[in-house]
Amino acid sequence: MTAKRRASHRTLKSDLSKVDAHRIRQSEYEELPDLTSEMLARAVVNKGGRPRSPNPRKLITLRLPAEVIERWRATGPGWQTRMAQRLSRSPATGVKSR
Repeated sequence: MTAKRRASHRTLKSDLSKVDAHRIRQSEYEELPDLTSEMLARAVVNKGGRPRSPNPRKLITLRLPAEVIERWRATGPGWQTRMAQRLSRSPATGVKSR
């Protein structure tokens, strides 16, 4: 791919120059409601994201033969998860898979 060409053509469908040129006027502030202590007491902070796992995975580096990796990849998407499940059932770990 050449440097002149974009990877994808996306548009916001918005006139950004008009948005940049806008200056907030006093009347726009008057439209906003005053925050009360009751409103702030009802506020909930939602951080989003996934909940923390009680048993998080650990990142390690493992060198495997190329043919082993290719065989697992050939099984399709999710091959890393299936490999982890197979390893967790191994008698060497002493831990049973969920």
